[in-house]
Amino acid sequence: MALEIEQFMARGDNFCVLVHDPDSHSTVLIDAPREEEILAALDRTGWNLTHILITHHHGDHVEALKPLKHRFTPKVFGPKGEADKIDGLDELVGDGDTISICNQTVEVIETPGHTAGHVCYYFPKSGLLFAADTLFAMGCGRLFEKGPAEMQKSFDKLAALPDETQVYCGHEYTLANAKFAVTVDPDNEALRERLTVVDVQRQAGEMTLPTTIGLEKQTNPYFRTSDASLKAALGMENASPTEVFAEIRGRKDRF
Repeated sequence: MALEIEQFMARGDNFCVLVHDPDSHSTVLIDAPREEEILAALDRTGWNLTHILITHHHGDHVEALKPLKHRFTPKVFGPKGEADKIDGLDELVGDGDTISICNQTVEVIETPGHTAGHVCYYFPKSGLLFAADTLFAMGCGRLFEKGPAEMQKSFDKLAALPDETQVYCGHEYTLANAKFAVTVDPDNEALRERLTVVDVQRQAGEMTLPTTIGLEKQTNPYFRTSDASLKAALGMENASPTEVFAEIRGRKDRF
């Protein structure tokens, strides 16, 4: 049977996701923003928490880890590069590692940028990517611990995934990202159309995720750092992709 997904909000703008395998009765939580909303989702679905996948050490992604471990005793996986910053990890994982859960093999993709040891989790059989704060819909995470060169390489890794891969991100920043993206990529008709759709979704209180790798490659400026029209709009026709990435991220920080 196909995996079941329960997506819900926590802490105001944190996307939270439970992944459930009906055959093995396994339930995986991606990050642990706040216990209250997670317990409500588990109660709503009737699922028992068996695993937690942690992407990075920031408090809004690990706040509920300790109480959930005490309540459910799930097995917790997390980035080996941030093991000294996260209490409660049972197994440390890094780039290229695999995890067997939900009757599937999960691939670990290290994506430094937002934090130095940030990882994403890719379920190739089901075509799911949990990107947390590396990749947002039409955006990327702030570069707190690594620079644009590292984040550019992280985006290159994600761009190599199949276009149909469904992407779940860490925060509901979609509309704000879209409004910024059109300022640096003004001739992108697909982006303008997406901004209109997202605006309607947010006004209706609807979630804007999942997105897909293919849609992000069309409309996310951080995937389009080699595009001639975007570079021309920035006045950076001869710049490298990393230079363009840095310029876009800098403008977003000031937007």
